[in-house]
Amino acid sequence: MANLGLFSGTKTAKSVNVSFRLPYYTHWGQSLLVCGSKPVLGSWDVKKGLLLSPVHQGEELIWCGSISVPSEFSGEYSYYLVDDKKNVLRREMGKKRQLVLPEGINGGEHVELHDLWQTGGDAIPFTSAFKDVIFRRTWGLNIERSPGIQNKLDKEVDAVLVHFKICCPNVEEETSVYVIGSTAKLGRWKVQDGLKLYYAGDSVWQADALMQKGDFPIKYKYCKYGKAGNFSLETGAHRHLSIDPSKFPPSYVFLSDGMMREMPWRGAGVALPMFSVRSEADLGVGEFLDLKLLVDWAVGSGFHLVQLLPINDTSVNGMWWDSYPYSSLSVFALHPLYLRVEALSENLPETIKKEIQEAREQLDGKEVDYEATLATKLSIAKKVFEQEKDLILNSISFQKYFSENEQWLKPYAAFCFLRDFFETSDHSQWGRFSCFTEKKLEKLVSKDSLHHDIIRFHYYIQFHLHAQLTEAAEYARNKGVILKGDLPIGVDRNSVDTWVYPTLFRMNTSTGAPPDYFDKNGQNWGFPTYNWEEMSKDNYAWWRARLTQMAKYFTAYRIDHILGFFRIWELPEHAMTGLIGKFRPSIPLSKEELEKEGIWDFDRLSLPYVRQEIVQEKFGASWTFIVSNFLNDYQKGRYEFKEDCDTEKKIASKLKMLAEKCMLLESEDKIRRDLFDLLKNIVLIRDPEDASKFYPRFNLEDTSSFQDLDDHSKNVLKRLYYDYYFHRQENLWRENALKTLPALLDSSDMLACGEDLGLVPACVHPVMQELGLIGLRIQRMASEPDQEFGIPSQYSYMTVCAPSCHDCSTLRAWWEEDEGRRCRYFKNVVGSDGIPPSKCVPEIAHFVLRQHVEAPSMWAIFPLQDLLALKEEYTTRPATEETINDPTNPKHYWRYRVHVTLESLMNDKELTSSIKDLVCASGRSHPSVEETETDEQGNQETIVMSTGKNQVAKGQEKISIGKQLTGVPRQEACVL
Repeated sequence: MANLGLFSGTKTAKSVNVSFRLPYYTHWGQSLLVCGSKPVLGSWDVKKGLLLSPVHQGEELIWCGSISVPSEFSGEYSYYLVDDKKNVLRREMGKKRQLVLPEGINGGEHVELHDLWQTGGDAIPFTSAFKDVIFRRTWGLNIERSPGIQNKLDKEVDAVLVHFKICCPNVEEETSVYVIGSTAKLGRWKVQDGLKLYYAGDSVWQADALMQKGDFPIKYKYCKYGKAGNFSLETGAHRHLSIDPSKFPPSYVFLSDGMMREMPWRGAGVALPMFSVRSEADLGVGEFLDLKLLVDWAVGSGFHLVQLLPINDTSVNGMWWDSYPYSSLSVFALHPLYLRVEALSENLPETIKKEIQEAREQLDGKEVDYEATLATKLSIAKKVFEQEKDLILNSISFQKYFSENEQWLKPYAAFCFLRDFFETSDHSQWGRFSCFTEKKLEKLVSKDSLHHDIIRFHYYIQFHLHAQLTEAAEYARNKGVILKGDLPIGVDRNSVDTWVYPTLFRMNTSTGAPPDYFDKNGQNWGFPTYNWEEMSKDNYAWWRARLTQMAKYFTAYRIDHILGFFRIWELPEHAMTGLIGKFRPSIPLSKEELEKEGIWDFDRLSLPYVRQEIVQEKFGASWTFIVSNFLNDYQKGRYEFKEDCDTEKKIASKLKMLAEKCMLLESEDKIRRDLFDLLKNIVLIRDPEDASKFYPRFNLEDTSSFQDLDDHSKNVLKRLYYDYYFHRQENLWRENALKTLPALLDSSDMLACGEDLGLVPACVHPVMQELGLIGLRIQRMASEPDQEFGIPSQYSYMTVCAPSCHDCSTLRAWWEEDEGRRCRYFKNVVGSDGIPPSKCVPEIAHFVLRQHVEAPSMWAIFPLQDLLALKEEYTTRPATEETINDPTNPKHYWRYRVHVTLESLMNDKELTSSIKDLVCASGRSHPSVEETETDEQGNQETIVMSTGKNQVAKGQEKISIGKQLTGVPRQEACVL
């Protein structure tokens, strides 16, 4: 912020010349423009903004421009990159800049603003993750007032007042920020004689210095200086400040120098789904209050972050399918599964206490019993509700909660009532309640209704979930631990959100993902795709409300499938698999385009290519049964699907009916797969909304429909295929992301990370960098096409690195499932020509984890299962049982539970020390406990941030076995 109102005086108000100066490299046809809140800067209409002119100064390209304004002028402004028609190509991120002229400035004086372009990365220290957690001590500093020097400027001849300003979010106690440089006023590079800056709030440090015009050009740097005499100078080349002697020199120069250049801050964390946590107090599943124990374990292990999967209510079907955490019943409501029923009341009857204890013993299984656990918790909660409903619901705290959340809470409670009443979440089956209106809602939640206690029960559960999660979240903040949530890309089609906001969703479609690392056949998630055009009409209010709600509990979040904000893989609603889809938005192949290339038989290319030989080969002796039940004659030697089975859902329905009649000669699953293959044997997908537009089928070269074409058609279609998937969409997808993602990022101050795995368009990473979004790197999913395994030492800073994630096998399982791959990793990454151990022994786990903590990535986040692999006693469970999700199975049961309690892990000092040693040795920041006595109120120990040297490890691809493969000591050493 260029705050020019730091000085006082009594001069006559006259016109003042204000000039803008910003270094920025542009391409041909691009220009920089400044636009602001006042008419002289366009009143936020970029077309009317001030176009800047480029000037070469040494190796820099400086964009300059000036305006004349009254001396009392104030306003906001930002910089924009535009084309020759002033269309915005890129805009600054972060807060708008403030421009306030100093009081009493002389008319005719010249004020020069030296700014730097604000990137998304510059805003990261201002996120709640850093501001409220990591650097909260700095942000708690008292604001200091810089001594004014306006009067000295009046008396000095040939003097320039220079205002220095730097953002420095990580300043320890009893440490100050200085600027030192080549002039006497800046100490001639001696810190003790330099210019001390004063804290202005929001991590900004500033001070003024009166320079003689003969002092210019000036070289300078910022540094930290402690009372003990220790100091750290910012990295990089000297900063330069010069004024143009050929022009009327400025009286004031205001420097906005961006961030202090330090070695990048790096931290580490642990990832675990809420349902996977196991404690001595839980009831069959991890609970929000268990997070306090997990935070304590994280602190002891040197971690600054705990990452969870989505925690929203998913109670759509009333069965174990609802264990899928990404299929939300409501994007606002919390899941009752994570409620601690014991904490509902301080006055639980003995009968209920006994019931809880018995249930705890019954549900303490190896895996989560989703249905039994949820039913038990709700049953107990209803009994407590009957006892305390009036006390709680009439309390001031509940009334406050209700008033802040009623916009989503009332529809959620009404939906749950109707779901149970009609015994289905499919709101199209709810008669007159199928279409949501505010009038119907108020009637459903009316205090006069006979079912009002049912409505109030859902309020009661959500209130307690909120209170318990809030308690855990506040505990994490106070311990210096970031709680990181997960923002699912979709919602269930039978959800509160599709009922209340039907126009925001395309209900005749489904979302998924094209074939990639996770599933070679593509995925169909079944979520309706978003109607982005409709969402944009209120500036994405639904999304902004989601992020605002998340920010009540989390200080960081992961955007699930961030590629969906560039383009989404869209499938017809009747699809069950994920292959025959298209990207939305995308530029299709037009009929005219294809005809110009000599492609004209569109039915041949877009209808299933079913020849008799193919049917005979797939179905053998039963091929005539398949033809008679599913196919009609189409042309000589070719068939078409009957109308009652020309989609995947129709085929599945008909097969089910035939199976019930015992008419199938082979397994139902095999026949269904083979029929689906026939249905997908196409080259082009015709647009259902415009028959003159087509989309190339993914992996079209794999189809016999393509193989039977002439060479000319093959060559044309291959060229158009690569153009569609890898070239023609890039600008469209970039523009789409720059419309949608900023609305999310501006809705909260949480630290945003994006899951950018899969088939990644070329535009994705530049946009993420521009917006300050942190990407994800999984070593086994190398982002470079010529690499089988990622090289952590080569990851960029703006990433999270991890050896595995919830959508793939754990480190142990991955190591043990493929011998050939294991040998290649051992040779190419570990650097050994020996035979690798068949099991992922602690030494191997240590090597892999060390690679990741030493990576330049801002975050190294490890699934707890991979950390437990450091100690042999935790590896007795088969590695395959530790996998959280199998993306190839759309009906996977999400039920993994850690086989050891948090209390036991807390007591295992050997393991926590081993993990913390890894973190500390890598130079990553870690919270360290300053022992204090617990007072009689039971206040917890305080935390002091230990940042270490924070040196970015340069790492090596090949590391000596003898020196590096060390883990927690085992009884029997592994010979490698």
